[in-house]
Amino acid sequence: MQTETTDVVIIGAGPAGSVAAGLLRKHGIPVLVIEKEIFPRFSIGESLLPQSMAYIESAGMLRAVVEAGFQYKNGAAFSRAGQHTAFDFREKFSPGWGTTYQVQRARFDDVLIREAARQGAEVRFAHLVENVDVSGAQPEVTVRAPEGSRYRVRAKFLLDASGFGRILPRLLKLESPSGFPVRSALFTHVEDRIAPGGFDRNKILISVHPQHPDVWYWTIPFSDGRCSLGVVAEKAFLDNYTGTETERLRALVAEEPGLASLLADACWDTPARQIAGYSANVSSLWGNGYALLGNAGEFLDPVFSSGVTIAFKSASLAVECLVRQLGGEAVDWEKDFAQPLRAGVDCFRVFVEAWYEGRFQKLIFYPNATPEIRSMISAVLAGYAWDRNNPFVADPRRRMAVLEEFCNV
Repeated sequence: MQTETTDVVIIGAGPAGSVAAGLLRKHGIPVLVIEKEIFPRFSIGESLLPQSMAYIESAGMLRAVVEAGFQYKNGAAFSRAGQHTAFDFREKFSPGWGTTYQVQRARFDDVLIREAARQGAEVRFAHLVENVDVSGAQPEVTVRAPEGSRYRVRAKFLLDASGFGRILPRLLKLESPSGFPVRSALFTHVEDRIAPGGFDRNKILISVHPQHPDVWYWTIPFSDGRCSLGVVAEKAFLDNYTGTETERLRALVAEEPGLASLLADACWDTPARQIAGYSANVSSLWGNGYALLGNAGEFLDPVFSSGVTIAFKSASLAVECLVRQLGGEAVDWEKDFAQPLRAGVDCFRVFVEAWYEGRFQKLIFYPNATPEIRSMISAVLAGYAWDRNNPFVADPRRRMAVLEEFCNV
C-alpha cells in the first residue's frame, strides 16, 4: 500500500476543517484535507453567530463569504404564546463583530473549502478515512480513494473535523455520554412566501411551542426567498406524530399559531428530514498526535446556533498550538487547547440547559430587563462565550440565578 507524508492531515472539509486549513496555510504549513463527500452537499446549522466572522476573517476567507451574497443577520427574535422579543447583536456587551450571515450550508461550506484550496491546501473529495493509527511517533490514516484503491498518509499531526461523522471518537473509542436527553429534529427548506414587512429577515426566529416549552422551532431566512425550518423536541415527543417527515413537521408547525400564520402561503417543495440523538461528547479532545475540532469533539444543541462558532474556535485554538509545536515548542494541549475550548462550550451549556428548563426563556421574555443586562445576554447569543469580562460568561450559573430571582420579584 502506498504511503504519503505531509505535515497536517485534516479529516473533513466542513467549517472547522476549512478554517483550520486556511489558518495553517497562512503559516506556510502543508495541509491535506480528506473529505468523504463531494461538495457542495447539504448540511444544517445555517444561522451563523457574529463571533464566527473573526475566524473567517483571520483565515483569509472574509471577502469570499461577503461576496457570496448570503442573507445578512444582525440578531435573534423569540416568540412564545403571543410574547415577542428580539436581540440586536450590534447592541452587545463584548467587542467584535455584531453582524453575520444566514447561509445555505451547501454553498457556504463550499465557499470556505474552495478558499482553503486556493490558499494552497490539498483537498481530496470522495476519499474515505477507513482507519487511523495514533500509536506511533506520527499518526497514520488509511484512506480509500473513489475508485476503491487504498493508501496511507503519515502526518506530523491529525485534526479530526469530521463533524457528526466523528471519525476519531468512533475509531479510538472516545465517545462519552453528552448528559442531554435524546432530542430529535425535523427540518426542511421551504419557499416561505412571507409578505414584505411581515418578518425581519435579518434575524433568526425561535418560536416556542404554546403547550410544551421544551419544544421549539427555528425559522432561518435566506436571501433567495427561502428559509430553513425545523422543530426540536425529545425523540419520544416527535414519535407521537405519524406520517412522512414532512407531514409530521407540518402538523407541528400548525400547533404554533404565530408560525403557522407566518408560513401560511409557504411552498413545501423539499422533503423534510429527521436526525436524532445528535448531542455528543468525548472523553478527551486531544491525544497522541491528534485533536478533535467542532462537532467531532462535542455538540450541545442547535438552539443557540453555537455549532459553527465552536467549530471555528476549536480550529483557531488548535492551529495556535500546532504552529508552536511544529516550530519546536512543547505544547500542553490540555491547558492551551482543551481547557479554553471547554470554557466557552460550558458557558453555552448553561444557557442550553436553562432554556429547556424554562429559566432562560423567562429571562429572555422579561419585559423590564435593563439595557446592560440585555447587552450581556446578547453577547452570549452572538457567540462571545469566551469573553470573561462578561459576567454571564465568567459565572453564568450564578448570574442567571440572580437575574431569575430578580425577575420573580
